Amino acid sequence: MIVIRDLHKIYGRGSNTTHALKGINMEIREGEFVAIMGRSGSGKSTLLHILGLLDYPSSGEIYIEGIDVSRMSREQRGGFRLRRLGYVFQEYSLLGELSVLENVYLPSLAANPYQDYRQRATELLEMVGLGERLTHYPSEVSGGEQQRIAIARALVNSPGILFADEPTASLDVKSAMVVLNLFRRLNTERGQTVVMVTHEPGDERYVDRVIRLSDGRIDGDEG
Repeated sequence: MIVIRDLHKIYGRGSNTTHALKGINMEIREGEFVAIMGRSGSGKSTLLHILGLLDYPSSGEIYIEGIDVSRMSREQRGGFRLRRLGYVFQEYSLLGELSVLENVYLPSLAANPYQDYRQRATELLEMVGLGERLTHYPSEVSGGEQQRIAIARALVNSPGILFADEPTASLDVKSAMVVLNLFRRLNTERGQTVVMVTHEPGDERYVDRVIRLSDGRIDGDEG
């Protein structure tokens, strides 16, 4: 599902360059639940941003579902990301002026304007245990609930791959367990491919495979 060949990412120019990724090669199969782990500065979030088409590689090739996304134009990348990928951010990135339901169905308005987006969003919110929060606003729910709303939003267009960048970093232990169990359930019951960046060692027990990064290189691949 994801194939990466000799991926590099360099920030800056001249003497001020930072080589964040140094020749990454890996494959992620359909239906896997993968954690990308490493210390701060190891390159894990940079890698996820590039895989989620939120940033460009400096060189290398990336194939997602057999398509070379590394050579797409900005418009092509935007359309592919909207229709084929889901992304869960660490800080939720919900719009405060919209209700919970509106936050979830918003991506559908651009990607699938003719589908029953309200019904789809309602079903997803019920799935994550927030069916009674449809008319609430983000400021009226807890951090753990906001992250579950963000997960529902990421799933609204039925993405082949769900990316999550430190999805539990801002949560208490109980809320983090709820979110991780939700990812596990999506993976085991629905076959959802999940690629998650995390620095929490305890998160390893939820996933099928752990890819470890160190100084921009793969330092281990377990599972």
